Amino acid sequence: MRIWAVTVLLTYSWLMPEVIAAEPITIVAASPQSDAQPIIVNKAEFGVQRIDSQGKTTFIPTFRVPLQEGNKYGWQIQLKNYKGAVTWREVLRLPKRPETWSVDTGEDLIISPDGKQAVTKRTQNTTDGVIKNFWTIAPGDPDGKHKIQVYIDDRLIAAFEFEIVPLKQPKPTGRI
Repeated sequence: MRIWAVTVLLTYSWLMPEVIAAEPITIVAASPQSDAQPIIVNKAEFGVQRIDSQGKTTFIPTFRVPLQEGNKYGWQIQLKNYKGAVTWREVLRLPKRPETWSVDTGEDLIISPDGKQAVTKRTQNTTDGVIKNFWTIAPGDPDGKHKIQVYIDDRLIAAFEFEIVPLKQPKPTGRI
């Protein structure tokens, strides 16, 4: 009963705008995954992923993502003392239907009838407790407010509200 009360309290606090899990939080629940290891969320972040010319990947926390083809946005969640396979489910809600949906080969993707929501399910092996997922902006992707919810064993463990913002066009100078 105590875990249930903590889960309800934390879920309520997550329903506030922006991010559901920005700093370390502790949610403990028995999981049927990987020999019933407890799922404890240390940190949940949303942001963009940048890859430099040497191939080094950098995660930049933000809730505003420039609408530019090729930009990658997503989340990373640190599970405390977790090693092994973890199956997560992500629900991505867009303000309007994109021109196309696509994922990497082998991913489980279900698109809602109105085309504005995608549910992805994946099993990841982790040695450091980090699970993550990123989306790449493609032509025809909508700008506006988006939302991602991440679940493990049908429990909401993180949610993120963010905005895809159009790039500012340079002002015409009147010169030709």
